[in-house]
Amino acid sequence: MNTEFEIVNKENTPAGAIRAAVFDFDGTISSLRCGWEKIMGPMMLEFLSPHREPSDALRLETERYIDESTGIQTIYQMQWLADKAQELTGIRRDPWYYKEEYVRRLAESIAFKKSSLAGGEAQPSEYLIAGSAAFLEELAGRGIELFLASGTDHADVLYEAELLGVKDYFTQICGAPEHRADCSKEAVLNMLFDEKKFGGSELLVVGDGKVEIALGQQRGAFTLGAATDEEKRKGINPVKRARLMKAGAHAITGDFTCMDEIRLWLGIKGQAKRTAGV
Repeated sequence: MNTEFEIVNKENTPAGAIRAAVFDFDGTISSLRCGWEKIMGPMMLEFLSPHREPSDALRLETERYIDESTGIQTIYQMQWLADKAQELTGIRRDPWYYKEEYVRRLAESIAFKKSSLAGGEAQPSEYLIAGSAAFLEELAGRGIELFLASGTDHADVLYEAELLGVKDYFTQICGAPEHRADCSKEAVLNMLFDEKKFGGSELLVVGDGKVEIALGQQRGAFTLGAATDEEKRKGINPVKRARLMKAGAHAITGDFTCMDEIRLWLGIKGQAKRTAGV
């Protein structure tokens, strides 16, 4: 058995019943935004301690919050910042003010990656988690409907999925709606249950954050935790693994190169048809 894939819940497996899969994007498929924490953390501390060096306790609290909130809409993280900044400094700003500043800083930090992809100087494989495109190909080729749900702004998710060559695998792509705090991941799951009438055992949720894993668990879906190392794009990130284990993932993988093990866990057999993706 590949050490980068493990079945956590051996009593309850998909057994070939999956008809739809919901994927997170950043950190699960894409590494374009790798290092976002290094943008968000310092920015938060600037606003939380504007006139002095932040204390070790404040640094730790901020780091813990960022780690625990991975996967939620960015605006909710900025709501935490707005509340904490008011508590510590007496200054009250709209959470959207903080989000716009964070998005601006992050966009600057990844602009070169995106322009390199757009201009052909870089290849999608340089920013895709290992095996992710082949995994999408495998599922789509078996008639499993694929949905992409992200806490990143909708327009950015669409563009980055296109840059990475995976956009066409998905029936629907949902990022964070413009200037609204709706949860795209919850909205997609609600749509699949309420409109498309899928049963929980027919759904697979794949992601590197506890948010999507917890949402999938709540609705009875099978969950595959992606404990990805975003810098290497391959192998296990032990911090993510611990987080996903705690969230209750049914199985965990470091990347998607262990296709035989994942296929066996899913209970899918035979050859997949070739699709029109990458």
